[in-house]
Amino acid sequence: MPQLGESIVEGKIVRWNKSIGDRVERDEPLFEVSTDKVDAEIPSPVRGVVTEIRVEVGETVEVDSVVAVVTTDDDHQASIQETVELPPVSVSGSFAMETEASSPSETRAGVYSPIVRKLAEEHGVELGAVTGTGHNGRVTKTDVLRYAEDRAQQLTGNPLPGSRTEPLSRMRQSIAEHMVLSRRTSAHVHTVFDVDFTAIDIFRRKYRENYAKEGAKLTYLSFIARAVVLAIESVPIINARLIKNASEISRPPSINLGIAVAMEEGASGDDDGGLIAPVIKDASTKNILELSRSIEDLAVRARDKRLTPDDVQHGTFTITNPGVFGSVFGLPIIHQPQVAILCVGAIEMRPVVVDENGTIEARIRSYLTLGFDHRLIDGAIADRFMAKVKSNLEEFDGKSL
Repeated sequence: MPQLGESIVEGKIVRWNKSIGDRVERDEPLFEVSTDKVDAEIPSPVRGVVTEIRVEVGETVEVDSVVAVVTTDDDHQASIQETVELPPVSVSGSFAMETEASSPSETRAGVYSPIVRKLAEEHGVELGAVTGTGHNGRVTKTDVLRYAEDRAQQLTGNPLPGSRTEPLSRMRQSIAEHMVLSRRTSAHVHTVFDVDFTAIDIFRRKYRENYAKEGAKLTYLSFIARAVVLAIESVPIINARLIKNASEISRPPSINLGIAVAMEEGASGDDDGGLIAPVIKDASTKNILELSRSIEDLAVRARDKRLTPDDVQHGTFTITNPGVFGSVFGLPIIHQPQVAILCVGAIEMRPVVVDENGTIEARIRSYLTLGFDHRLIDGAIADRFMAKVKSNLEEFDGKSL
């Protein structure tokens, strides 16, 4: 099961294109998987014969789990050779753990996935006490979360009388886990800047129809994205990430902007929609028109569930825009493993003192909030970055972006 996005931890098998005994070519679609963010066909990494299918259609498995075995021609020949030449060996060591004499706890011991171990540590769960429901009694992520939930339920009591309970969607569970993980990982700090968008507004009104003819919506977000890219080029540490337990800094070769998109709720209200952040790759190479097209394209495909795995990977900085729903400003949670995120508040007309004489004018303004990881970024650096974003927007002359 491949990693189809930085925050995706599991996927559901929705179709097998091959059966046991079928031949498969390298890069030929082997199975289809659905996650909380994308649906994708997964190609075979090798040419050979499907000898095992370990996960049935409809089952959900963690990333990096083995779901099938494809035996190549070379593997088959080597197996025959070993059968002829190698003498019998005794059953011992780790193999003995799989025999019938082993207890269920011994069978599970030592084979917990990294995600399961991390979740257990975060929730204070002793894995030996968890009953596994996975393959061969393996403890899964769901088992850990259910155990932690049951334990919490015992402490907090039952739902209020008359309450209606329902399971969280897979997307909402993934968002919840990712947000809690981010809070536990990064030292979150926020800084808020009040930005004047009057110059941008004048330009938009003048050229909006021209951009529409080119197939692009000239939104404020397009200008903000361009202003952010230029600011990152001046303060590149904002685009970095911490690795190896925060002992090293990794500096990506490009600026890949994640644009948060609110998914639409289902007509019945049962689907909570959720949030996803598809990525504009190499954003520094794009002008306002190209950024506008990219933002619109990603938003439409996200809401139609037509994103590809590549669309949601390798982001280096994220912009979220709750201002379109009327939020004045927010305090966003960083999208791991990034170290900063920009929140755009409502862009609206407000009375502002514009000179030393106390003259008041109506201006188009917005609060922009930067959430940053204080482990890597100090307040002075964050404010220098935000000051650059502010000046890029307020001093826009039709050419500067």
